[in-house]
Amino acid sequence: MNKLGLDPLVVQRARALAARAGQPVVDLARSHTTVSVERAVLRLAGVSGADSDGIPWVNRLVDAVRAEVGLGRGVALPVFHALATHGLDDVTVLAQKAAAGAVSFAVPESRAEVAAARRAARRATGAGLKIIDRRRAERERLVKRLGDPKQRPWIYLIVATGDIYEDIPQAQAAARAGADVIAVIRSTGQSLLDYVPEGATREGFAGTYATQENFRLMRAALDETSRELGRYVRLTNYASGLCMPEIAALAGMERLDMMLNDSMYGILFRDINPIRTFVDQRFSRQVHARAGIIINTGEDNYLTTADAVEAAHTVTVSQLLNEFFAHEAGLADWQLGLGHAFEINPELPESFRLELAHALLARELFPDAPLKWMPPTKHMTGDVFRGNLLDGFFNLVGALTGQGILLVGMMTEAVVTPWLSDRDIALQNVRYVLNGAGNLHEDFVPAPGGFIQSRAHEVLGEAIELLEAIVDDTMLNAIADGTFGIMKRPADRGKGLDGVARHEDGYFNPVTEALEA
Repeated sequence: MNKLGLDPLVVQRARALAARAGQPVVDLARSHTTVSVERAVLRLAGVSGADSDGIPWVNRLVDAVRAEVGLGRGVALPVFHALATHGLDDVTVLAQKAAAGAVSFAVPESRAEVAAARRAARRATGAGLKIIDRRRAERERLVKRLGDPKQRPWIYLIVATGDIYEDIPQAQAAARAGADVIAVIRSTGQSLLDYVPEGATREGFAGTYATQENFRLMRAALDETSRELGRYVRLTNYASGLCMPEIAALAGMERLDMMLNDSMYGILFRDINPIRTFVDQRFSRQVHARAGIIINTGEDNYLTTADAVEAAHTVTVSQLLNEFFAHEAGLADWQLGLGHAFEINPELPESFRLELAHALLARELFPDAPLKWMPPTKHMTGDVFRGNLLDGFFNLVGALTGQGILLVGMMTEAVVTPWLSDRDIALQNVRYVLNGAGNLHEDFVPAPGGFIQSRAHEVLGEAIELLEAIVDDTMLNAIADGTFGIMKRPADRGKGLDGVARHEDGYFNPVTEALEA
């Protein structure tokens, strides 16, 4: 039902403009690689472990290849050619020898050598992709056997102690209290590490390090709780930052269910180079598509720096761009947890009606996407009673507009890291609203030509104007000019630019080849 009276031709024009604005970025991503993309390839080929300093062997191997032959033709050919040349059959052993300077690398030149290296690379990385396929099938069996939550939106709750062994009982307690999705917030600053830490970790800052072992431990714990509760509890982490492709691969191999994976968050809020980010995000989304992982995008963050009314159209533009990039990478609509947020100043007259208009616009533009609805943070004052009431209004908008994933708001936002008791009160708030008004979206229809409809049309019109400007000026220039979240990020600056390489003739990536087949 078209509750907002949106003109299908106007919506079609918005999507067409997003495709025109996004295509040059896709072309850029298709013609470049990064150190993290190449490391992800080798992780899928079986490289694991770290040296005595905690630096993963996969980093050592890519660094050695890069130093000798560069990244322009990818790492797969020189690595698998070196395995044959040195008579080795273990890629991790090759990495260890490379770190010690005991092997050398060259790009194979003869037709026979190239063919042999390609075959070996496809075979090794194919084994990694088969692990991802098995884990996806395993998820589907568990959901079929245990069942999904009985209602939408799914209730999404954050755990963030820094210690994986403390996170586990908190996550299990949250699931027992009603959470459907557990998000393990990542340690502050990990997005700027150009390597993935190894093993279980106990010393994160405002979050827990994203590592393969931490993924494995939490997934196993939530599987246990899922069986206890008789419903499948989903696990979320972050595929962002300088190691986005690698973390996506690890998440697929350890059966995570959702990953924070926004196309611009790292650019805007971590000053990661735009080209590096767009190359990494395309590869990571291809992996997520294969793994059956739902991505969550980060449009809510724009409204923590920009005004939620004045910049509402930038959220819509970003959602349309994220949709285009996701579809191009192979993700289906059911995997698009596009982000938006309840961040309008509550002192503003008609703030609740404005929030309704913005939320309903997102719902109608993306009817098949499990939208991720984010709670108030910017205008939480430390008054926990006011905060709990504001979260109730947020929950009500989620019910009225049929959101797909509802992040639980905390009345102690901006005061302390929540205690279990805080989470329990917040979950009570969610349960009360969803139990009392869970299907109210079926009855809620804004007045034709009224405030809510008019505001939604206004935001969509402003989004189209901005997309037209981006098409004329390019997306990279729009980001450099501070269009999104008022952060100015030029394409020739930012962290990680030195890890980007343009494809040369003969570039070969067996994982991309398989994912695009």
